[in-house]
Amino acid sequence: MKDRIFRLALFIAALTILLLTAGIIYALVSRSLDTFAEYGIWGFIANPEWDPRSATEEYGALSFIMGTLYTAFFALFICIPFSLSVALFNGEYFKGTKISSAVSSVVDLLAGIPSIVYGLWGFYSVRPIVIELGVNAQGFGIFLSSIVLAIMIIPYASSLSAEFISMVPNRMKEGAYSLGATRMEVIQRISLPTAASGIVASYILALGRALGETMAVTMLIGNTDRIPRGLRDTGNTMASVIANQFGEADGLKLSALIAIGLLLFIITAIINLIAKLAMKKLSAV
Repeated sequence: MKDRIFRLALFIAALTILLLTAGIIYALVSRSLDTFAEYGIWGFIANPEWDPRSATEEYGALSFIMGTLYTAFFALFICIPFSLSVALFNGEYFKGTKISSAVSSVVDLLAGIPSIVYGLWGFYSVRPIVIELGVNAQGFGIFLSSIVLAIMIIPYASSLSAEFISMVPNRMKEGAYSLGATRMEVIQRISLPTAASGIVASYILALGRALGETMAVTMLIGNTDRIPRGLRDTGNTMASVIANQFGEADGLKLSALIAIGLLLFIITAIINLIAKLAMKKLSAV
């Protein structure tokens, strides 16, 4: 009887998660229908114009999609070498030592800092440094927000990667050492290939977090409703435009913002799916 009750409780918990997800999807889709009816799904996605003025009201998501991709992928590009170095430090070179424990504690602390704190740090520390270098910080919104995003996701990616690296069986490494392999060769040919699926998944999940980041990006990106021409430009992300304009929105504009939220939900779901497929494929190899 206890086993049946416990099994029923687990089933209810799992079903609740599915129902909550279905409820979120239903709410986003139902409140986005006005936008999709007005512009069409592809017309809304591919339209770079965002003009909330009542006389020429027009809404498109392309500029925010591009801003999101610019900041997230450049942040991931910066994140990879630093987070992989920390992961190798904690999971391979100094595994089980006091210094590794101290570094891991600091990494966990940084991973738990609220995004608004990173945004404040970026605005009052990173941004003034850029200004001191003679650069117009207002025109480098994409670059500044990407830097802060990278710093935010480095602890997340390095912590996950270190766990996967530390799980590589010692017998495999000891066998390589017995054949005369160096520490670098063991890392290149044993540790990294064996933990590759987990490491790749950790970076994809870190990318998913960067895609949905709101406050830190909002404070630095410049909040201009146009497609950024590169890192030396301002822009808006899907999350930041919702945070900036949701409070005053109504009618078609409100529906357009919810539609952007739906697109962000779909993009994040796709990123998570890719992470799972990468883990399966690399594990099979």
